[in-house]
Amino acid sequence: MAKFTGYVSEHTKFIEELKAKTPGMEQRQQEGRSLLWDKAPISLEEEARIKESRLRQNAYPYQTKV
Repeated sequence: MAKFTGYVSEHTKFIEELKAKTPGMEQRQQEGRSLLWDKAPISLEEEARIKESRLRQNAYPYQTKV
């Protein structure tokens, strides 16, 4: 089955034009993404300490304890 590669969507055209108009956009985008997602790995001991230090929350926090 042959693919038709001549079609370019409006969205693709817009993104390509935007990238051409603003040089360095992809690099800034990757830097921003790395702030949120690329985290340094933590040790198993640190992970266990974080897990133990979490407070258990009630299912319904506004319910009085009877």
